[in-house]
Amino acid sequence: MNVDTDVTFREATRADLPALIALFADDTIGGHGDTTDPAALPDYERAFAAIEASPNDLLFVGILGGEVVATAQVTFITSLTGRGTRRMAIEAVQTRSDMRGKGIGAKLINHCLDVARERDIALVQLTSNAKRPDAHRFYERLGFEKSHAGFKLRLAPAHAAT
Repeated sequence: MNVDTDVTFREATRADLPALIALFADDTIGGHGDTTDPAALPDYERAFAAIEASPNDLLFVGILGGEVVATAQVTFITSLTGRGTRRMAIEAVQTRSDMRGKGIGAKLINHCLDVARERDIALVQLTSNAKRPDAHRFYERLGFEKSHAGFKLRLAPAHAAT
């Protein structure tokens, strides 16, 4: 299997949900409280349904050998600033731990950028956890520049945060 040619990207389906949950639950740095506990499944199903129904959100999966090996969500934002600039926010970027360092993440981000270009998006933005210096170097290698400081204020329990 050649990662460079065999990995493909498509919109996620409900059938991908178990693999996506496993990807997020394996993240020890994010602190999002993701879990494969079956009791949490309704939370993920509600979130997936909201993403699926939104005209401004897309959830992508990277497929290799018939398995989900990566994911990213993009959200389209129209802002009054910049005279109505259309933006894309990329978030929830994750590559399966045994597949990191094989170029899958770069191909996934480039897929997101291709979608942005197709939709005439002027600016692509993302945030990355301050505890992820390797991810920061990764994004900078892809041409992203550090330009703003991010802030969060949690208003809901972690399991209900969006």
